[in-house]
Amino acid sequence: MHHQSIKPLHTMTPNKMMYIDPHIHMTSRTTDDYARMSAAGIVAIIEPSFWLGQPRTEAGSFKDYFSSLLGWERFRASQFGIKHYCTIGLNSKEANNEALAEQVMELLPLFVCKEGVVGVGEIGYDDQTTAEDKYYRLQLDLAKEVGLPVQIHTPHRDKKAGTIRSMEVAMEHGVQPHMVIVDHNNEETVKDTLDRGFWAAFTIYPNSKMGNERMAEIVKQYGTERIIVNSAADWGVSDPLSVPKTASLMLDRGISAEDVRKVCYQNALDAFGQSGQMSESDWLQAVQVDQRDKFSDNSILRGGQEPFVGERKATGQIEDNIIR
Repeated sequence: MHHQSIKPLHTMTPNKMMYIDPHIHMTSRTTDDYARMSAAGIVAIIEPSFWLGQPRTEAGSFKDYFSSLLGWERFRASQFGIKHYCTIGLNSKEANNEALAEQVMELLPLFVCKEGVVGVGEIGYDDQTTAEDKYYRLQLDLAKEVGLPVQIHTPHRDKKAGTIRSMEVAMEHGVQPHMVIVDHNNEETVKDTLDRGFWAAFTIYPNSKMGNERMAEIVKQYGTERIIVNSAADWGVSDPLSVPKTASLMLDRGISAEDVRKVCYQNALDAFGQSGQMSESDWLQAVQVDQRDKFSDNSILRGGQEPFVGERKATGQIEDNIIR
């Protein structure tokens, strides 16, 4: 079957920009998504540890999940010429199961210093409970100890108060603002986040939260310093092409290509590159893709499918026949 890339909302520039999606949950996505993302110019992604939709009941589930982010999912991305990184942490929602949370905290030091881990995350608050606060603080201390950036999940309810609280607690624990990426910002929180010196990340969901038209207006109002665009695409209604689509719309709205490059590529690299685990050289040279490769004897292909073997070009494009 010949897969065509999905076109962004607006026509992209002829030279095709490179993009980083610094918050996307590819465990929940398909190989079709990887192919479309690659064709749209996404060269690197960061997959934060997150809530899977159903509560996990044993620490072993977390152990296997963290291992899959470092292994199988990184392999899947490589089969489409995309560099995969991750952040490791106990998500705020499951921090409320304290007996399980204690066991997960014992696992985290085994994973956070592994190759390709660019931060501790996503952590923070959900319902802003006492348990969430306890494990958020413990993970801030862990991030500070190992010198990794922190990726904060801000709450969907009472967002402004929760966002401010997240930042104040981080500073209380001696984690410097330049080491913290505050995610899921909106018009209500962006000024507080930027004024305190933190990175302000924005999640572009279809028909909810931050839309790409609203994102364009924020960039016009606040500029590009420390502002980051992501998709946070997961198992729900979401779009793994949110970053290139938003970039295209911003260009159409008169935002310069350099400004678009900053919020859809460079700022994410600068923020998470502080980990020492993520460098532009990882993808600037042409990447060899060989779909004959296997991981634990598993292939992304099925019987009768012809493997793609070739280079992903530095511009971020991959051959259109990545899957036949």
